[in-house]
Amino acid sequence: MSQKNETTILALALLLTVGIVGGGFWWFTNNGVKIGNNIIPNQEPGSNPSLQDRISFGEKSLTSGDISPVKKEGVQAIAAKSYDKAIANFTAALKLNRNDPEALIFLNNARIGSSKSYTIVTSVPFGTDPNVSLEILRGIAQAQNQVNSSGGVKGVPLRVGIANDDDNPEIAKQIASTLISNSEILGVVGPNTSDSTLAAGTIYTSGQLVAISPTSTSVKISNFSRYVFRTVPSDFMAARSLANYMVKTLQKKNAVVYFNSQSNYSQSLKSEFVSSVSLEGGQVSSEFDLSKADFSAAKSVEQATKQGAEVLMLAANTATLDKALQVIQINQKRLTLLGGDDVYTVKTLEIGREQAAGMVVAVPWHIDGDPKSDFPQKSRQLWGGDVSWRSALSYDATVALIAALERNPTRSGVQQALTSSDFSTSGASGTIRFIPSGDRNAPVQLVKIVPGSRSRTGYDFEPVR
Repeated sequence: MSQKNETTILALALLLTVGIVGGGFWWFTNNGVKIGNNIIPNQEPGSNPSLQDRISFGEKSLTSGDISPVKKEGVQAIAAKSYDKAIANFTAALKLNRNDPEALIFLNNARIGSSKSYTIVTSVPFGTDPNVSLEILRGIAQAQNQVNSSGGVKGVPLRVGIANDDDNPEIAKQIASTLISNSEILGVVGPNTSDSTLAAGTIYTSGQLVAISPTSTSVKISNFSRYVFRTVPSDFMAARSLANYMVKTLQKKNAVVYFNSQSNYSQSLKSEFVSSVSLEGGQVSSEFDLSKADFSAAKSVEQATKQGAEVLMLAANTATLDKALQVIQINQKRLTLLGGDDVYTVKTLEIGREQAAGMVVAVPWHIDGDPKSDFPQKSRQLWGGDVSWRSALSYDATVALIAALERNPTRSGVQQALTSSDFSTSGASGTIRFIPSGDRNAPVQLVKIVPGSRSRTGYDFEPVR
């Protein structure tokens, strides 16, 4: 990577990190953290002293990054229960940076103050992936703002908490244990990764608390639990779309696939792609594990070429994206590139650039994919820019919880509503309804990397027509 690219990426990462804080309506007592009249006990010494600092509704920062003085004052005001001051502070903070979903969530929480509310929490990887966290929060913040601006859930406003799970399954489980212990929490949006969703899902199930992941795609999540749902299509759908495009549209039959054996998502997408290609009459001649210490991008591309491969399929996850980007650079556009949704990032555009041009990626949604939807226009008005598929599917997860709360604002009521055969509501990506497996049978959108200005990298993801 050139020094210029490294500098740009670093600057971008800093920009994405600045202002990311968590906080909320939780405050400390001698015995624990309190929401309304319920107290969540402090953890035993040595168990995880930082767990409380990972869950917040506006009264403290979840990251160590600097935030604007006016936003900091808002956080302090919520902590002091000075809600009018917090409202003024967060309103001013949003004028400075309208693209900050946390500030909007804090503002809506401050408006609720100590009044009655229905509470949900989102579990996102603030510490390890602030950009993805912000994408997810934009969808949740938009849904919260929308319902509260129109009178709430049958007159009761929606309060949103934020939890930082670092995309770590063990931390996600600890957060889940904390959330199920408080009866005022009626639903969860998240976790982000399939590994964390599968790990935390067992805890949410034991506490009969619904969790709807907007981003976990592993096929293992289907039929996993009566309390775990998702608004994102499974890897089966993405793999089938990519395999069909490869064999039918591109007329190519020999592929190699890159994956991470340590990731449930990556393993799932790889396996489904291998099966789908075979069903289409093609073959996957080699599989390369990006997580291996001796992985070599150059050697793998050389081997693929010798085997007559025509396509490189990148089923990388976030942890192995850098190695997948090395493959893109080494390939020099010789073999056709395909990818899963974790490759759909600004980083891919920034580093891949011309070498990534033409790559086709399967995503659940694209802002230009459905001309009839009003969500793109509304999101642009709110945030001053385009949102990603993660924002759209997080919006859908939150909207689904809101619709369930309207039917019956209890934990069991939410679960019963979502599993009901007549449950249906409208989201960013069309109608939201769940089949008995907890899945939502939604289509996959294929996008291609092309020259463009939207992302400000010189390249964009655009729908394949």
